[in-house]
Amino acid sequence: MMKDLKITTIQTSLHWENVDENLLHFSKMMNKVEASDIIVLPEMFTTGFTMSPDKLAEEHAGKGLQWMQQKAKEKNAVIVGSISVKDNGNYYNRLYWVKQDGTYAFYDKRHLFRMGNEHQHYTAGNKKLVVEYKGWKICPLVCYDLRFPVWSRNKKENTYDILIYVANWPEVRSYPWKQLLIARAIENQAYVVGVNRIGEDGNGIAHSGDTSTINPRGEIISKTLPHQDKAETVLLSYTYLQDFRKVFPVMLDGDDFEII
Repeated sequence: MMKDLKITTIQTSLHWENVDENLLHFSKMMNKVEASDIIVLPEMFTTGFTMSPDKLAEEHAGKGLQWMQQKAKEKNAVIVGSISVKDNGNYYNRLYWVKQDGTYAFYDKRHLFRMGNEHQHYTAGNKKLVVEYKGWKICPLVCYDLRFPVWSRNKKENTYDILIYVANWPEVRSYPWKQLLIARAIENQAYVVGVNRIGEDGNGIAHSGDTSTINPRGEIISKTLPHQDKAETVLLSYTYLQDFRKVFPVMLDGDDFEII
């Protein structure tokens, strides 16, 4: 029988463009986290959603990634979050999936937030990441990717079991955030985990968090409240997921497609 999965979301404020303060802050929050399989941090958790990568982006395998490797070992858990990174002359909003032994995979944000001029400062990725962990297939994505269902779409053979979104999603658009997370869960028959920051960033933009874990029926199964500084661990049942897919196999009638 497949093992259930404990996933921890950390919803908190960020210190604007201050890597050391953010790493210290997340270290303190992680100290409160008990046994978990995966710990998910917000988008650009070391800096906030900065458009100054020329000053703040770390070289590939820099301080932020090294910290994630250290914490993954300490907590015996996978650590997930995105960082502003410079690699081969380009800047990326790069999500890292860091395992307990220090090895990692990464995903470069595909959809850059035009209204915040992200596309003028960062290079878009072009390849999705699906990782296998403890028998689960997991697809981690970043913030604005949530608005593009084709990129997030599961396939008939169930490419993944869990979608993870790390975000700096402003409070003014919290309603779409909450509805789209639910929609992604329902249409893909998968668990969806959306982790968002709280507080005001250096541009005066407010964030309410609204971090959520949602089951394949679209029901919210977490209890993190908006504006709440909190680490919450939720147990995901693999049996529940498989039973639901067998009873209501809508993916079998899904459309074949290819992203080019």
